Amino acid sequence: MDDKHMQIGEVAARTELSLRTIRHYEETGLVVPSARSQGGFRLYAETDVARLMVIRRMKPLGFTLDEMRDLLQATDRLDAADLPEGEREGLLDRVRKYQQAATQKIEDLRVQLARAEDFAATLRTRLGQDTSATPS
Repeated sequence: MDDKHMQIGEVAARTELSLRTIRHYEETGLVVPSARSQGGFRLYAETDVARLMVIRRMKPLGFTLDEMRDLLQATDRLDAADLPEGEREGLLDRVRKYQQAATQKIEDLRVQLARAEDFAATLRTRLGQDTSATPS
């Protein structure tokens, strides 16, 4: 096997995604293995791993599969040689919109995290009050 390619198990370990999830992303067209072994096993390259990492980072921010696909198509096209300037600007605008959406989603998560931390602190305080009120 070519040492530039990895089987799905190694990719799963590197990306911390399950085999099932990687196969699902393949079925939905988000990632396509770069090659297949003679035995038919999926073989992935570093570019495939990088693509899966983009997907993995988008998922907890609540991006849909269609949004992931759109962003990946835009970045794939930006990587293409001989891209007309007008098309390039349109693609960069698409990527900028995802960057702005990601920034907003991160801020929303920070607010949720602060509320969750406040709630946990309230519970700790309550437990501390109950412990001190218990007779020895």
